Amino acid sequence: MGVITLILAPRFGNSYYYSSSPPLPPPPPLEDESYYTTNPMYSSEEESLPVAKKRCNFEVLKRREETLAVLKKKRYPNKPIVEFEIAAQEQMKITELRLTKLYFPMLSSSPSVKSTSLAAKAGEDRVSIIGSHLTAGSEAFNAISAHGPSRTRPPITTHVLDVSRGSPAAGIEVKLEKWKGSQPSPSFSEASDSGGAWVYQRTSSTDNDGRSGHLMEVVDNVEPGIYRMSFNTGKYCPDGFFPYVSIVFEIKESQKMQHFHVPLLFSPFSLTTYRGS
Repeated sequence: MGVITLILAPRFGNSYYYSSSPPLPPPPPLEDESYYTTNPMYSSEEESLPVAKKRCNFEVLKRREETLAVLKKKRYPNKPIVEFEIAAQEQMKITELRLTKLYFPMLSSSPSVKSTSLAAKAGEDRVSIIGSHLTAGSEAFNAISAHGPSRTRPPITTHVLDVSRGSPAAGIEVKLEKWKGSQPSPSFSEASDSGGAWVYQRTSSTDNDGRSGHLMEVVDNVEPGIYRMSFNTGKYCPDGFFPYVSIVFEIKESQKMQHFHVPLLFSPFSLTTYRGS
């Protein structure tokens, strides 16, 4: 669905600048009654001055409605970026008129051909600059959309809830490690693994909301493999049953662009975990 932008400049003397096409007739100056008595379009022996003014205003409003109808038909299918460029061009024309009126009042009443061409060239240069910025922004947006949104947080996160208190568990130390070695995964049956070891990634502590800080860098694609997330629950709850809790999970090659939230629901004698979002 397109967006139509119509800009009408403020009044300069007894004339208006309209950016739309076809051009609209300037509304007659209502404070100048001689305009109606000397202009054959608006003067009539059968009409009084108030009636002539009313009829003139009706004709101007009718032309405006016709112009808006033409704009809707021609520009309604436009994309928003196209309308932004059109609006920038129209606004720059208005700015040129304002600057000319402000700095060259005598020139604006009777501009020469040379001055008009210089002003037009300056306006075109400014419009070209604005258009290049708009086009560059549109291309950058399309490139970002094609690439996909980047992450704003690490691909592995966690939070801890103390279900015995019904509140977040603050101050629990959390450590993340990754398995690396000749063996693709740690052995479940053997007490020690000679084919690999757990490699430290990062440590953080949970805040007042029970959420930990960054346990790894913010990357688009997480490295596939087996990870271990450990919680120092013994320090948080010295009288509890668990001195620490370790959760081991695997990220496959096909999941490297996904997010892995691994919460811990903890109490002194029970715990629960799951993969969240």
